[in-house]
Amino acid sequence: MLQIQNLSKVFNKGTVNENSLYNNLSFHVSNGDFITIIGSNGAGKSTLLNMISGNLNPDEGAIVLDGVDITYNKEYKNSKYIARVFQNPSLGTAPSMTILENMSMAYNKGKKFGLSRGINKKNISMFTKLLKKVNLGLEDKLNVKVESLSGGQRQALSLIMAVMKKPKVLLLDEHTAALDPKTSKRIIEITKEVVLEDNITTLMVTHDLNQAITLGNRLIMMHKGNIVLDVKAEEKKSLTKEKLFKCFEEIHVEDSLSDRVLFS
Repeated sequence: MLQIQNLSKVFNKGTVNENSLYNNLSFHVSNGDFITIIGSNGAGKSTLLNMISGNLNPDEGAIVLDGVDITYNKEYKNSKYIARVFQNPSLGTAPSMTILENMSMAYNKGKKFGLSRGINKKNISMFTKLLKKVNLGLEDKLNVKVESLSGGQRQALSLIMAVMKKPKVLLLDEHTAALDPKTSKRIIEITKEVVLEDNITTLMVTHDLNQAITLGNRLIMMHKGNIVLDVKAEEKKSLTKEKLFKCFEEIHVEDSLSDRVLFS
């Protein structure tokens, strides 16, 4: 489904700050996989999502989706079949526009509809039905500007907008990290519901080991641009935080061991 083939990337090449993040990084994502990705800061997690989305190009290697090479596609082109939700709730929405306008824009992505918001009243009932699912009262705020919503409401809206057109791949970049624990828990519940409902292939970066272990069917641990652990299917069911601690210790990620956020 999604092939990551021999990716290499060097930042600040030729300077004292040169950093070779990847060296022939390769792995395969099957259709319907829900992969959680963990690792220390600088491990290359978000950079990987940037490359898959088209936000950043590798120096070498290829990214192939359903047999089509998308390595050097522009992000706007990939957005037709790759959706992304960011850590900052504001990045997935237009804060100065209403919920209805935001959802209309998301629904019309890839279509030609001039300079208007592209609002079609026929879609309102569909939007309302989608918003009711998250149980955050958003269905009663269609004409409210997104900037007035809470962080959790905005992130829920971002998630609904991201999956509205049933993308081939969903990228979640620490999408609960900026939320309080209670709200984070609700967004994770919504995430599980929308991903499983449409069997969306998902890659989710997280610093929360509980999320990493309990969500999805596969877990990848990255360190300095390499995959140091790849736990799949049945094996993941027996995975514990203690086993992950041990793996971190074995690769000597001392900075991560002192980062309590990683093990929240």
